[in-house]
Amino acid sequence: MIREAVILAAGKGTRIRVNPADLPKPLQLVEGRSLLDRTIDSLVGAGIRRVHVVTGYRGDEVREALAARQNDHRRRGFSVVTVENPEYELGNGVSVLAARARVSGPFLISMADHVYEPGMARAAASADLAIADLHLCVDRRLASVYDLDDATKVVTQGGRIREIGKHLVDYDCVDCGVFAATPALFCALDEVRRNTGDCSLSDGVRALARRGRAAVIDVGTSFWQDVDTQGARLVAERQLRMRNRRAVSAGFVQHATA
Repeated sequence: MIREAVILAAGKGTRIRVNPADLPKPLQLVEGRSLLDRTIDSLVGAGIRRVHVVTGYRGDEVREALAARQNDHRRRGFSVVTVENPEYELGNGVSVLAARARVSGPFLISMADHVYEPGMARAAASADLAIADLHLCVDRRLASVYDLDDATKVVTQGGRIREIGKHLVDYDCVDCGVFAATPALFCALDEVRRNTGDCSLSDGVRALARRGRAAVIDVGTSFWQDVDTQGARLVAERQLRMRNRRAVSAGFVQHATA
């Protein structure tokens, strides 16, 4: 079971911020809680005990917000540390590489702007890393994906990734923003960067896929939402309210019939 995770929180997030002075993207609120807090809670709910947050754009504000929660994190039995990526204007694979020296073994990767259930991260944390160096959580419910044009598309065959990218025309699922990986991902990303000067996380996935070492985890009916625009935030908030009402209703019914 994986106990360590890397959260990518370095980007500018220009599409969700109302104006340049608005909160940096990881601190944007969804139903009263920051995206970053929600991501950390989902990972901790999946058994993660050490979280590395890669900061970049306005990283001082993100670090201050995390420092303010440090005592709460300790009380709950996990630690959160930050890693700075001064090259945050490059691809997000550079942010993954920034955490290379800090990660001690297999780890999860999560985007800071995805809201999702702990069960999704738990499935990734339980992935069999003997059969693949990377396992990506994917959703096959294409008709229900908000802003499908913006989603990262994935082509799979026999549970393995064949291709990944935003502009694929033929695909069978989309990337949910949660990965399990071995340090082999660092090597794949490093090779791409040496050759091109930059790298995205999808570049690393693609490189491992060519070797048959990238697999998928189907999230089934699990809830997730990429929150990178105002519209996506509204969708996530609506879904969270609906889920909360169902949970309250179910709890009431169970209490009444106990």
